[in-house]
Amino acid sequence: MAGAKQGDFKELISPFLKAKIAEAEATWGKNSTQYRGLVRQYAKDPLENLVRPVERRRHYESEVTIEFEGQPVLGVERLYRRTILIEPTTVCAAHCRWCLRGQYPVKTMTRDDITHAARYIGSEQQRGDLNEVLITGGDPLMSLPLLRFTLEQLEAHAPNISSVRIGSRVPFHDPDRINDAMLEMFSCFKGYRFELGVNVNHPVEFWPESVDAIRRLQSIGFRIYNQHPLLKGVNDDLETLIEHYGLLREHDIEAHYLFHAIPMRGMSHHRTSVDRGLELATAISSCGEFSGRAKPHYAVLSDIGKIVLYHDSILERRPAEQSLLLRSGFKYQDRMKWNPSWKKPDSVVVLNDGTMLTWYLDGTDETAEELAAAHAS
Repeated sequence: MAGAKQGDFKELISPFLKAKIAEAEATWGKNSTQYRGLVRQYAKDPLENLVRPVERRRHYESEVTIEFEGQPVLGVERLYRRTILIEPTTVCAAHCRWCLRGQYPVKTMTRDDITHAARYIGSEQQRGDLNEVLITGGDPLMSLPLLRFTLEQLEAHAPNISSVRIGSRVPFHDPDRINDAMLEMFSCFKGYRFELGVNVNHPVEFWPESVDAIRRLQSIGFRIYNQHPLLKGVNDDLETLIEHYGLLREHDIEAHYLFHAIPMRGMSHHRTSVDRGLELATAISSCGEFSGRAKPHYAVLSDIGKIVLYHDSILERRPAEQSLLLRSGFKYQDRMKWNPSWKKPDSVVVLNDGTMLTWYLDGTDETAEELAAAHAS
């Protein structure tokens, strides 16, 4: 959700989620992992006001800031060779408190903006590399007319695009929106491989209504994958993650990334240490509790993009700054080729062969109470 005004990311919980939170309280109680697993995701916490100077409003800068056909290209981001991102709407059914776009400025693309972006994506300069579009926001499934228009413009102006990924939490925020009209709309676009990326964080979220919504999308050919953050007090224990990935496998949802929670403003109470995530990822990979095909990649969203972490990915530590130097597979010259307007962040070190290393702000394994006490002192 892009939508913080004057830095205030307001609380927004959909009626569906409110009912599920009340149901969790009545069934398991306020001290249960099920209740906390929901409330900590959606209820605004006073700890969000504890902002560190090193935290930022964006997780990385990736906008395409160029002109095409005499006009700026708006609403488009790019970090990778084959994939480009477009964000038509900033509307969501609920505000996830850990949202990586929660602090982004409010932006809504006009239809002219979308057409212009589609023409750029399909231009002679881009079509040789690009074959995939990620439509995100906001939540694209919140505005069916705008999503249909985006797909129509891509179909008309960017024939190089064969895969369309959509980032959405609608199946878990407002599953009734996955209705016949939506399925019929997607069925009109025969030339695309459709994928839906969801963010399911806790086993409690596999409600019957949400599972049914996923199955409806799968019935028309959607591949569903899950990527989600490691959140302190929500899913940062092995038992919860084992159950979670088993349920993903059961419902034919690909386990893609387990992300270290990003260093956004007011997010410190959600963030474990990177080492804690490595411990859990190692335990998951060797536990034998569920199919190996259901095990995720543990990654960080760094200043230069996603970096899958292993124990030898951390090259240097600066404890006083709570920073880690991470090895990536990205080459500086490739990034400048794909996005000439990209500017190297100060956190990045470029080796002689062009490989980029990046400094990353670590989290902490302190409890919320310990964090609040530390800030108060």
